[in-house]
Amino acid sequence: MRQLATVESRDTTGRWQPFAVEVLRGQAQVDFLPSALTGALFSVALFAAGWEYGLYGLIGTAVGTATARLLGVTESRITTGLEGFNACLVSVGFAVFLGADHFSTVLLALAGSAVVTVVTGAVARVLATWDLPTFTLPYCLMASAMTIAAPGFERVWHHGTGLAALTHPAGGPVALSPTDLWHAFFANFAQIFFMPQWYVGLIFLIGIFTASRLAGAMACVGSAVGILTSWMLGAPAAEVAEGTMGYNAVLVAMALCGVFLVADAWSLGYAVAGAVAATGLSSAMAALFAPSGGHTFTWPFVLVTMVFLVAAPTFPRLRRTGAAPADAA
Repeated sequence: MRQLATVESRDTTGRWQPFAVEVLRGQAQVDFLPSALTGALFSVALFAAGWEYGLYGLIGTAVGTATARLLGVTESRITTGLEGFNACLVSVGFAVFLGADHFSTVLLALAGSAVVTVVTGAVARVLATWDLPTFTLPYCLMASAMTIAAPGFERVWHHGTGLAALTHPAGGPVALSPTDLWHAFFANFAQIFFMPQWYVGLIFLIGIFTASRLAGAMACVGSAVGILTSWMLGAPAAEVAEGTMGYNAVLVAMALCGVFLVADAWSLGYAVAGAVAATGLSSAMAALFAPSGGHTFTWPFVLVTMVFLVAAPTFPRLRRTGAAPADAA
């Protein structure tokens, strides 16, 4: 993810306190924020969705952070949480798709949280050529492999039929009621962590604003753009309301205005265009993965943000933020 200015002091007293701060920052880095307080609020949000998801999030982030330490990853990456956010998403994703209450899921989540650190290192080396961060590409690779492969193993898959399905045209009402609108607005934040509850998304949004008002404002812009684009394209109202059409737009908007590009009127317009593209690409990625049993995850965010950042130097009015990008959701 990215380091944004936050009001936060790091107390290094005691052996475990610094590690706990690193773990919480790792959770916050899912939304580009190196803030332990934001990470704590994100953890509260996951526990509000289900105590098991809160545990999976914390343990996965801790395993990823500890693995990075054992492998000797650069200290600055660890202390700012950059080695924890992919592991957090891998662990929670495994819990959601494989069933949180199975011992096999626990083992796979622990292993996946460790292995994704290695995947992150490999992806970082490849993308460094273009001065790009890893975003959540390591997590997308791990989670996609899991959802596609899991139904082939009886001791791993506990849901009967697999996720593979033929694509079909969208169906159902497309008109959005006032309830659909405000549910969708908050659910877009929660779905970044696979959670559909609007109140969980509200807690996530509070956590974002706690660390950065700019990040919070851009998250709101992304959510609104995702809803509007989905409605204009005629997405089913049920999908819009549960946040599955808009969460990638949230991440794209944050990334392209304030995180990797200097926040101004030009990057705001650029971010809105990216959020629109990510919303449309969400349907394309869903159709692409459906026959194999895969899932959209944050692939639209990763692909759109990569393309827009690679293109940015072509446009003189867009300016990269000061430090070279280290990582991102």
